[in-house]
Amino acid sequence: MASDVEEITINYEEDGVLLVKELDKEILSKGAWTTILFRFQDFDKKTNGYSPDRYIIRRYQKKDGEYQSKSKFKISSAEQATKIVNALSKWLAS
Repeated sequence: MASDVEEITINYEEDGVLLVKELDKEILSKGAWTTILFRFQDFDKKTNGYSPDRYIIRRYQKKDGEYQSKSKFKISSAEQATKIVNALSKWLAS
């Protein structure tokens, strides 16, 4: 695990193949509890290519100097991401 929030990644490689490819991340909060929004793609062994962009929010807790993953919420589609953005925009405009 990472000791600095900037080092946290969701890249995952197995047998020389990058199965989860992190494209971008936004650190939403820092501290003992850190929240990060990731944009990523999964490798599809059937097509030998990557999926459309996907999104996940992960929470990490810093314990003994290292960040440990504690919870996650995978946004299942671009449509769901748009609905989340629209709802938050509406609520914040109030």
